[in-house]
Amino acid sequence: MWKPVCTAIALCVSACGPPAADAPMNMPETPIADTTEAPGRTAMLSWVDLLSQPKPSPTHAIKIGDGATDIVDLWLPETPGPHPVVLMVHGGCWQKEIADRTLMNYGAEDLRQRGMAVWNIEYRGVDEIGGGYPGTYLDVANAADALRVHAETYNLDLNRIAGTGHSAGGHLVSWLAARSNLPEASPLYMADPISMIGVLNVGGLADLELSTRVTERSCMGAILDKLTGPATEDRSDVFSDTSPARLLPIKAKHISLSGDMDRISPIGLAKDFAARAAMAGGQAEAIIIAGNNHTDLIAPGTEAFEAQARQLSNWLSAD
Repeated sequence: MWKPVCTAIALCVSACGPPAADAPMNMPETPIADTTEAPGRTAMLSWVDLLSQPKPSPTHAIKIGDGATDIVDLWLPETPGPHPVVLMVHGGCWQKEIADRTLMNYGAEDLRQRGMAVWNIEYRGVDEIGGGYPGTYLDVANAADALRVHAETYNLDLNRIAGTGHSAGGHLVSWLAARSNLPEASPLYMADPISMIGVLNVGGLADLELSTRVTERSCMGAILDKLTGPATEDRSDVFSDTSPARLLPIKAKHISLSGDMDRISPIGLAKDFAARAAMAGGQAEAIIIAGNNHTDLIAPGTEAFEAQARQLSNWLSAD
């Protein structure tokens, strides 16, 4: 496992993630002085620190449809199966020019080495043809449900599935956990969605309405109409089937995990969503990691990532 490379000043991209490898580096970076006193940390991790590490490759790339984004990267452990599964959803402000699934390769490989299979899904961003509402949601749902099709081939345990999603992916993985509550009239409705034991909303934007007020406009406000779709006579509330906060209670255990130095997803989002989810009758809580930022959340070796790995391992333990 590689260790974080810490610099004197941490850089945090003023969006929900770094640009994809083939995208222009056009997102501004804002220096944030390190004010934490976490042992062993001289500064928070930056996107440059993370992406400068050699990027691991998945054990399998699985096509689940004819579209360019109809692909899932499977990270299969060397241990005997049946393998517990982490359903992983990347962030990037729902925009492919910012990030794609390969941003999660570092964390996926770490979890694979811990004996968990990782089902790292792709989906159309709002900046791609067919992305936004309903395409992005249908992509995520189809990729999750495709687990059933490939479980036997790769010896995956469908009774031990947990989800994790970072930033915009926190919204989407929480939506996956809540979509059994979708009304049948919604274009996003699918019968018998795959179920999960627990879900980690990591630095996530699971409440679309509240998140719009506190995160960067380029990350959400500027693309919100594409993400939620237009209001219609039959669908006057565009958040009714797109925002997990409107689809409570969530049957799976739900944890909102954030770093207290996160400038993209402030900790109030995690606390508020956890409180709402618990009040609605779900098993929900917020975990705040001191001295960690938005990048730390997906970087193996950080306190925030270790907390996630432990939680996923606990949920997926065979005991």
